[in-house]
Amino acid sequence: MMLAASIFSASSLAKVAPISQWQCDMMLKTSVLAQGAPVGCERLSKVDFEFIDFQGQSKQGSVIVLDVVAPSVEKIFSDLKQRNFPLHSARLMREFKGDDDASMNANNSSAFNARPITGGSSWSKHAYGVAIDINPVQNPFLEFGDNGTIKVKPIQSATKYINRTQFRARDEIERSGMAEAVVDLFAHHGFLIWGGGWNTPIDTQHFEVGSRLFVNQLVSKPKPEATKLFNSYIDSYRTCYQQNKAQGGEKARAMCAYKTVNAF
Repeated sequence: MMLAASIFSASSLAKVAPISQWQCDMMLKTSVLAQGAPVGCERLSKVDFEFIDFQGQSKQGSVIVLDVVAPSVEKIFSDLKQRNFPLHSARLMREFKGDDDASMNANNSSAFNARPITGGSSWSKHAYGVAIDINPVQNPFLEFGDNGTIKVKPIQSATKYINRTQFRARDEIERSGMAEAVVDLFAHHGFLIWGGGWNTPIDTQHFEVGSRLFVNQLVSKPKPEATKLFNSYIDSYRTCYQQNKAQGGEKARAMCAYKTVNAF
């Protein structure tokens, strides 16, 4: 019995499964999946995983992503736990009825949500299941107005997490969970674009896969072909990084991410 329990515990750390009909119906009911969305339930997978919260406790979380990126997402969250990188929560967007602001205000890490880009009309990469947001409070979204105003989401980030400098040892725990610490990890598993590197908006919680052209290929091709393409994309980045890491890890990551995104 002890051996069986141990095996079950180890195998339950992370799991990838197709979306069930019930889950699909709930996503439609709660406006997480909209009519005309670029990806349907047949191409989505649910990733269940364990994570460490800010109190050091082990918790259960889930995200929904495009099927071909799901194995990489499983590895991302397993690696986050291994690094003791904390997450506040990771609840499915149906619990927030697809309301991105509500999810951010709850400091919730999330993925699939069939919504437009913030402030625009085209589909967000979250609508394709190829984007992940982590710890929105520690990693806010900054939007710049024409008159020089700055809108911070969620608002509770404004007094603590706009300054991204990791300073003073006593701030290390208080400022843990910031995305800068794991940009390399996300890139290693194919999420090469980090919104914290954008000029406007600045979206420090946001990681995504490749160009829109590349993402559309992943969605339009049959799963076996799309999987092969995504694996080639990851291998291209990792090969470039290995060849250039002597220049410095951050420099090599940025250069190889740029080259890979533009090559695919």
